[in-house]
Amino acid sequence: MSRTVFCQKLQKDAEGLSFQLYPGELGEKIFNNISKEAWQQWQHKQTMLINEKHLNMMDNEHRLFLEEQMTGFLFENKEVEIEGYKPQEKK
Repeated sequence: MSRTVFCQKLQKDAEGLSFQLYPGELGEKIFNNISKEAWQQWQHKQTMLINEKHLNMMDNEHRLFLEEQMTGFLFENKEVEIEGYKPQEKK
């Protein structure tokens, strides 16, 4: 049975995550306040960031940068800026 959360990113009730995907207090906050849909949006942005900026997940500074971007995207309604990327125009 799926659980429902009020997603802070999407500002609506939506299907919640099945389990805590990120460690610590931030992970708990994500689990309780972010929907599967918003998490999938973040994963897409995260992949683009890692590839564009050549981030190394073994580097603590790179992980901290990614966490800051994640927090801004999920909770502060900040858009992730990816150099050279222009979203397709909607028709």
